[in-house]
Amino acid sequence: MTALPDAVLGQLLTAARSHNKWRAEPLPDGTIEALYELVRMGPTSANCAPARFVFVTTGAAKDKLRPHVSAGNVDKVMTAPATVIIGYDLDFARHLPTLFPHNPGAAGWFAAPEVAQVTAFRNATLQGAYLMLAARALGLDCGPMSGFDNGGVDRAFFAGTRIKSNFLCALGYGDPAGLFPRSPRLAFADAVQVL
Repeated sequence: MTALPDAVLGQLLTAARSHNKWRAEPLPDGTIEALYELVRMGPTSANCAPARFVFVTTGAAKDKLRPHVSAGNVDKVMTAPATVIIGYDLDFARHLPTLFPHNPGAAGWFAAPEVAQVTAFRNATLQGAYLMLAARALGLDCGPMSGFDNGGVDRAFFAGTRIKSNFLCALGYGDPAGLFPRSPRLAFADAVQVL
């Protein structure tokens, strides 16, 4: 492998921004499927892939999500072409015979509820980050957010399952008019130890 060009790094991270306003431009047909095809290739522990994604795109689905979103995020959700609910499935291990076939007993590693919880949450969070990078790679902008009622979202979208919501991410084509100035980041010396 070789390092990616600066323009690509910019699109993925250094020039990319978290968007709050959206242009009224729908996602092209096939975008959600293409996005998932990229996301599913990202690594997870024992290939457990616990993330579950609900793409909220229709008016009815947005109305279902709206009451559970904090006031500051309502416009972002209602105007984005899609808002993804990134969830994690506590029953992810049932898929391990397919996803991790070279170790038939792998599902047993996650039998303890606390192990399943931490594994599902950690790896679904990774998959949510892969989703944002994949979206940017496909030319989309992202607006990740935590301001919502997890319990309400879980009741509205995951009732009768063991899937729990983690975070939301609006997707589409951002309107630069809604950007805030870029916030500072920690310097290398403040965040990194090399031992």
